[in-house]
Amino acid sequence: MIWALVLGLAAVAFATMALLFRLPRPAWTTALTALALGLAGYAAQGSPEVPGAPKVAAPLVEGEGANLVELRRAVLPSEQWSHHNAVIIADGLARRDKFADAATFLLGAVRDDAKDGEAWLALGNNLVAQADGAMTPAAQFAYRRAEAAAPQSPGVPFFVGVYQLEAGNFLDARGLWAEAAHRAPEGSEARLTIESRIARLDAVMQQMLKMQQSRQPGAATK
Repeated sequence: MIWALVLGLAAVAFATMALLFRLPRPAWTTALTALALGLAGYAAQGSPEVPGAPKVAAPLVEGEGANLVELRRAVLPSEQWSHHNAVIIADGLARRDKFADAATFLLGAVRDDAKDGEAWLALGNNLVAQADGAMTPAAQFAYRRAEAAAPQSPGVPFFVGVYQLEAGNFLDARGLWAEAAHRAPEGSEARLTIESRIARLDAVMQQMLKMQQSRQPGAATK
């Protein structure tokens, strides 16, 4: 229900800009892109199943680390979780958005055990977050090592898909998420979590298609 409401609000927002405020047709693409990126971010990391709670307004970047930690654990089957103390400490730091400090502890974890796939994955996530979403060479190296350590883990394709989504590459993101879902055990919470993100992304792309179709001549009242 909440996801349907989000899509409905996006459609209403676009209709309001296009019809009520007479947004020029050349600007429709920009408006659609802005709405689509907002929906994409919600598809990637939104949690409509979690009850809302009043909170003090804060910068949008605050809490990013907590989301990354929770999402990583959600998409990894429990048997793939790391039990290294450094990973636990790093997660505590990441939850406070201290990504560089978290990465330092994770480097210690992978030095101790180069086959710790979750430690490598967490390292990649923290390096990307530290770089404001940029896929740096260091992050790419961490993801490659995570993939080598746990080739059947859904972690790497899922998070690379998240960054593809944030870059606007929806089809690439969906393909990566489909691979992540395939790797997760059937019926597991991890697979259900990934499949729910895929369903949201499909809904976003369907809504985008409808919005684009509304741009065709004769689709809207002048």
